[in-house]
Amino acid sequence: MAAFVLKSKIVKKVFMKRSGYLPLPVLLVDDEPQILKSFSVMLRSYGIKQVQTIDDSREVLPFLEHHEVSAVVLDLSMPHLSGSELLNEINNLHPLVPVIIMTAVNEIEMAVSCMKAGAFDYLVKPVEKSRFESSIRRALELTALRTEVSSLKRRLLQGELEKEDAFSSIITVNKKMRAVFQYVEVIAETQQPVLIIGETGVGKELFARAVHDISERRGGFVAVNVAGLDDTMFSDTLFGHKKGAYTGAEDAREGLIAQAAGGTLFLDEIGDTTESSQVKLLRLLQEQKYYPLGSDVPKQSDVRIVVATNRDLQKLIADGKFRKDLYYRLRAHQVNIPPLRDRSDDIPLLLNHFLIEAARSMKKKKPTPPPELVTLMSTYHFPGNVREMQAMVYDAVARHKGGVLSTESFKDIIGQERLVKGEHAAEEETLSYSPSHFPTLKDMEDMLISKALEIANGNQGIAASLLGITRQALNKRINRRKFTE
Repeated sequence: MAAFVLKSKIVKKVFMKRSGYLPLPVLLVDDEPQILKSFSVMLRSYGIKQVQTIDDSREVLPFLEHHEVSAVVLDLSMPHLSGSELLNEINNLHPLVPVIIMTAVNEIEMAVSCMKAGAFDYLVKPVEKSRFESSIRRALELTALRTEVSSLKRRLLQGELEKEDAFSSIITVNKKMRAVFQYVEVIAETQQPVLIIGETGVGKELFARAVHDISERRGGFVAVNVAGLDDTMFSDTLFGHKKGAYTGAEDAREGLIAQAAGGTLFLDEIGDTTESSQVKLLRLLQEQKYYPLGSDVPKQSDVRIVVATNRDLQKLIADGKFRKDLYYRLRAHQVNIPPLRDRSDDIPLLLNHFLIEAARSMKKKKPTPPPELVTLMSTYHFPGNVREMQAMVYDAVARHKGGVLSTESFKDIIGQERLVKGEHAAEEETLSYSPSHFPTLKDMEDMLISKALEIANGNQGIAASLLGITRQALNKRINRRKFTE
């Protein structure tokens, strides 16, 4: 019973952890201080700064009772409590913590016994550096994933955000967007890359900034659009260069990775990078090391990589224009931002926000929008999403002289684009016909008028603008239909 209560406390302690970037330490347990020192240095060279060491096996369980760790590296042959005994106790009391066995005993039976007892991995001394690093990183990824899944479940059930302020720049009341916020709040706590997918103008950089703010990483947020950069420019921008690395490189320069050290590097339009640039980014993500141009000495990377694109990466992979291995590395966490046309309930809120913002920037009094403006905008497809809506409102406010805000500039844009909500369904919708019943022009006119009125929620002025005729002309046609009926 006591063990169950203790286990419950530990589980609750791990998963009720507050949001924020606070990496848990790796615990090294060995009775030889020199080995502890050697592997501590090795871990720090991999970029794993938080390391705890214990050389007395009797101190391990009391330590774990009061401290959280991301993984335990455990020697088997120790005085007092053996590694095998500790493995069983840790697995029973702290089942969420991966335990890596590291020993000089190279016996198949012992390895099998440890794996059956719940060991995450079994390493034989002397351990190759690459083998040790791989094992540690896989253990850390497992811990992060377990924490993320549990935290996501809890927050979705509660329906609340712990870091509401991080999303203050994103104007929404939409349920889909709130669900995305909850997901972002969970993944921001990890160190894994984030892939943000969304159409032009949905606010991908705002979400990237939210990831950074919630993570509470000590470094800054650095953003760069990598579209159109050739391989040399990509490398120079991210990695920097040494003096004399190429013609014109008169002074050494740090790249954006160094500038964002301890923080977040946001790479926008990642789908437009060259294959050679993709290879370099993949190597950076895998090894967390990079080479400045002209240097053969690697530098350690300490940045969280967040990327965004409005391209279909799956199609790019199929066309041979994007590396599949990079895609799977980047999509450790994937954020899909819904377009504005799928959250029309945000339009009134956004309209009011942009009217206030535009009026303030132009030193004007906020104009009063006509009641039908929201309905008109709700019929529009918004290919440019929130950014396009902002531009439309700013343009209307700039033209505004006084009184109620005119809808003419909005109608001009909507009329030119001819893109309305549900347009794809409308294109496919046709009257059924056969040689004995071919639709007449009157049939087609009636169908178009009905569809326009449906989209405009019965507003004849908006329906007329969709049809490209005056309100009076539409009213005559409607009355004619009523008369003939």
